[in-house]
This record gives sequence, C-alpha cells and structure tokens, in this order.
Amino acid sequence: MALVLDDEVKAIINGALSERTPMVLASVDAEGRPRLTFRGSVQTFSDDQIGFWARNAEGSTMANIAANPNVSMIMRNPDTRVVLQLIGRARVAEGEARDRVYANAPEVEQRADAEKKGAGVIVDLDRVEGFLGMGSDGKPRFVRLQRD
Repeated sequence: MALVLDDEVKAIINGALSERTPMVLASVDAEGRPRLTFRGSVQTFSDDQIGFWARNAEGSTMANIAANPNVSMIMRNPDTRVVLQLIGRARVAEGEARDRVYANAPEVEQRADAEKKGAGVIVDLDRVEGFLGMGSDGKPRFVRLQRD
C-alpha cells in the first residue's frame, strides 16, 4: 500500500498543538544516543511528508538529523484516545520549501522565532501507524501506512 495521508490523519497531525498534544520527536546522535524533544510546529507538508520548524538551527536535534536522518514521532490525545506514530527520514528544507515549513507552522510557533533564524525540516514518511479511536460501530479504528 502506498503511503498517502488522508484528510483525517492530516487533521490530527495539523491540530496536534491546538489539541494540546504536541508531537514528540525521537532522533539519534552520531554516537547512537537517542534524544526526545517536543515539537509544536509539526504540520503536514504533502501527502507523504511532514514538516516542522526548529527554532534553534544549531541545536542538538539538527546535529542529530545531520548525523542520522532517521526519526520517529509520536503523539497521543487522551481525550480522543488517538495515538499516531510517524517514522521517516528528516532533512533540512531549503529556499521555498523552508519558507513554506515556517508559513505552515502554528502562529504561536512563528512568534517564537519571528526573525526566522531557525531551520525548516521535512520528513519523508516511511511508515504511519496508530489508533484513530472507536468507530460508530464500536470497533477500534487503526491506521497502518507504509511507503512502497
């Protein structure tokens, strides 16, 4: 199955911060040590990509991505019981793509870096999986997408 984010999954990702459930990003440094950070600016970038704005372009997350592009993100909304995990390969966005990542970020995240000194990051998704809550029939709804 091709990895294509549908409108429901896009809305969950794009609304994570406003729902008070920001994404947690896992990256790994050059020595293989994992690091977790909260990312409030995560938004869908395309049908198979997400983007986020890293306010500190020289920070450890950016160094980790340069050393090892493999990342994973997770979010959980306790009110809706939705859980999403996103796995992919991160890269620094340049030019117009960088500007678009910043423009897509929630306003509160933009205000935190009004001078745009940070870096845009695009993640090419390889896998998306999770629990989307209960259906109207009372059965659990899951999502499992994998890049071909």
